[in-house]
Amino acid sequence: MSSPLYPSSEDDPRVNWELGETVAELRQRREKWRADQRRSNDHDGRELPSPKVIRDAVGSLTQALFPMRLGPADLREESEDFFVGYTLDVALNALFDQARLELDYSARRRGVSECPQERRGRAEDILQGFARALPDIRARLDEDILAAYQGDPAALSVDEVLLCYPGVEAVIHHRLAHYFYTSGLPMIARIISEHAHSATGIDIHPGATIGRSFFIDHGTGVVIGETAIIGDRVRIYQAVTLGAKRFPANEAGHLEKGLERHPIVEDDVVIYAGATILGRITIGRGTVIGGNVWLTRSVPPGSSVTQACLQDGQPIQQIKEL
Repeated sequence: MSSPLYPSSEDDPRVNWELGETVAELRQRREKWRADQRRSNDHDGRELPSPKVIRDAVGSLTQALFPMRLGPADLREESEDFFVGYTLDVALNALFDQARLELDYSARRRGVSECPQERRGRAEDILQGFARALPDIRARLDEDILAAYQGDPAALSVDEVLLCYPGVEAVIHHRLAHYFYTSGLPMIARIISEHAHSATGIDIHPGATIGRSFFIDHGTGVVIGETAIIGDRVRIYQAVTLGAKRFPANEAGHLEKGLERHPIVEDDVVIYAGATILGRITIGRGTVIGGNVWLTRSVPPGSSVTQACLQDGQPIQQIKEL
């Protein structure tokens, strides 16, 4: 086959890569992996959800949520409802197929004998619920966008915030991903959140619970863990980590799953750039966490936590109740 840059000819024949042995060895590697992972061969076609299909569907969802700002350039208000309806129909059908794949995969892994029609019904129920939840998700996102506009003196309009701010893009994806995570489709949820992570540099696990009017300013390097709980009107800046302090292992040496290991951040908290908050601790309502603070213990409401002084050349953390 010719390349557009280097078309083949009789004077410049294409190379024969002799791929037969490589293809055979790659099949051997796949078969070994499947055997090691105890994968069965009783399914037909694709086994796992497709990241590309999910990314495309979520792109369509964001256009349907904000059609005149994120939709097609030639969209007009008189055709807005038609566009939203058609776009949602296509996106929901695509996600329905991916949900069925994930439910089938999960049932095989757990050895569940649930019939395919029951899983199909579960997938349909999840997507029906998601469709009904979209107006509320849009209302939550409106609050997030307004919080970003009000919280950043450099923002000239709410439209600029929606079109340009990576923190807003990450939160849009999180609001969508969190629905699927809590509905029993964690792989689809993780694909959505990791797409936002790669696009924005902001890593929010879809399991994190985030309240209203949430604003991430700048955003690069922010990490929010799976079991983090964030209240209303919280603002955080770049390179903030809400992470785990330790990772307990079970008797077999494997990390334990599902432990509540990330912080609880109450309402009206501000966390400045570079702060690292680890473990299942509580940051009390109205607290301000200064830049580059390393925090592993709870602080009461209304506190100010800073690295404001030095002792023997090392920063000393100060906690003051305001």
